[in-house]
Amino acid sequence: MDVPAPSTITNILHRHGLICAKAKEQAQHWQRFEHDQPNALWQIDFKGNFNTAQQMCFPLTLLDDHSRFNLTLTACGKTTAAIVQTHLTDVFLRYGLPARINADNGSPWGSPSDASHGISQLSIWLIRLGIHVSHSRPGHPQTNGKEERFHRTLKAEVLNGQAFRDLAHVQHAFNDWRTVYNEQRPHEALGLATPITRYKPSLIAMPSALPEIEYGPNDQVITVGWGGEVKLQNHKFKVSSALHRLPIALRADSLSDGVFDLYFCHQRFGRIDLNTLLLNA
Repeated sequence: MDVPAPSTITNILHRHGLICAKAKEQAQHWQRFEHDQPNALWQIDFKGNFNTAQQMCFPLTLLDDHSRFNLTLTACGKTTAAIVQTHLTDVFLRYGLPARINADNGSPWGSPSDASHGISQLSIWLIRLGIHVSHSRPGHPQTNGKEERFHRTLKAEVLNGQAFRDLAHVQHAFNDWRTVYNEQRPHEALGLATPITRYKPSLIAMPSALPEIEYGPNDQVITVGWGGEVKLQNHKFKVSSALHRLPIALRADSLSDGVFDLYFCHQRFGRIDLNTLLLNA
């Protein structure tokens, strides 16, 4: 029996509206993407955890998307926002600020799908520094694919089969391997170049103090109250507890009455629709 060509079948399905946009997107072949310049995007995450003889270790890793240059590889005892902020401060002072940082969903990064709408204490600090914060799509690890690949290599070459006394012992091994990874070993995805040959520090220096929060003259600015709530036309909406006592901006949608985009500094984090009384990420 003759079977129609795949393109013919696809056209018939499209004609009858049987292929939705979401299905079309999921059917697309994944393609490797790389930013044109260093510091356009950094990818950050913890590489799981493992036990040393004294305590648990949580490796914090940070990678430049363009060059695959590892900006930090740190043996942490906890995964708190304060610890991440301390190590990121060291990185920013040494390498400058990126345009964007992409993180996973969940603590301490925040998630657009939960009640905080991606606005955590850590993301507030990053946004105020002028950095755009984004999050990987749940169930799509390729969004932070270079980090995932880096983690596999780290596990295979440093962690597997090793026993560590303490965090200092782990950090010593990390420092030695990081030098090899960044400066000595050719990287296949870089045309056998080393990451350090493709990386250069950012020209945007870390400021000595956080800039003031400013909005445009046409923005409706309101201060977030207790419990992370804002009130708009006698209706309460939960934005983020981390934003308590901080100003956010509401920008009316010019095409839809009663619809407002929510901004903290430069970052859009939500959308209020007074017609449905919903706040969406």
